Amino acid sequence: MTAVGEPSAQHRKAGFAVWLPLVAVLAGCTGAPLGPGSDPTERAAADRIHAQAQDALDRWAQAVGDSGGASISFVGELTTLIGEFEEEIGSDYKVALVTGRVEPAVPLSDESPGRGEVRWLDGSKVAVNVLSPAEALDDLVAAGAGTCPECQPIMVTGASLASSVVETTRGPAETPIWVFAIEGTAARVGRVAVDDSVTVVPPPWNAEDPPIGISIDEAVGSADSRTLEVRFVGAVKGRDEPCGADYTAEAVESDFAVVVIVVEHRSTAGGPNAICESVGRGRTAEVRLASALGDRAVLEVREGLPVPLHAP
Repeated sequence: MTAVGEPSAQHRKAGFAVWLPLVAVLAGCTGAPLGPGSDPTERAAADRIHAQAQDALDRWAQAVGDSGGASISFVGELTTLIGEFEEEIGSDYKVALVTGRVEPAVPLSDESPGRGEVRWLDGSKVAVNVLSPAEALDDLVAAGAGTCPECQPIMVTGASLASSVVETTRGPAETPIWVFAIEGTAARVGRVAVDDSVTVVPPPWNAEDPPIGISIDEAVGSADSRTLEVRFVGAVKGRDEPCGADYTAEAVESDFAVVVIVVEHRSTAGGPNAICESVGRGRTAEVRLASALGDRAVLEVREGLPVPLHAP
């Protein structure tokens, strides 16, 4: 299934996020070294990123409260394209879907099918309320990114209840989804059919003063472990080579979440005039927690959004 972008709190990764490609553009991904050195600039950066982390924890705690203490938080997109749009309609349908230009061609039921469950790969599960197909379609439309008034709407001709593996802060989980049949194509559109989950909204960015730090893309660990491996895009080479860097990580923790701060230790080889390419590769760092992760979410530090957790 192909994930569809949406500007929600869970939008940050395209699709159900997995390990990034080895080469990626790094522009805007790294900031000044954030270690506790004696340089005033470094100290100011360290203070700022710790303040970002605390703000992220506060927003997450508020989101948990707003959800009524929900035990699920989905990560990534909640709308998926099942199959592919045919070539002759592909671009138009994709734009309409991304912008939420989707309408029912026939009335959809507004009655919930009742209770369902979200089941993790370790066998644990939680009972959930399943949305009606009409409610799920409303959520899909509301999640549309941008506008396209000139786009012809995609017409939904029916809905069937199914399940799909969706990323959560506790790992991949089999989750109820509504699958919508679409007029004029064999492709279908899926939407998560669960609303009792934690959803956090990142603060607006100031383009002239964006958040600092390195965003992690996923974490590897388990609920009973105090150690996490985090994955992100960093320098191609190590600190012992020009333009290279090594990385360490630290955690800022609360009862509900863990924010991981990745610290970049840049190379001084080659001197200040070294010319470096703006490319990177997948890097990892290990972080030790004060207590076992449990059911806490792992958050990246720039926007405070949750990242997927995968088993070692």
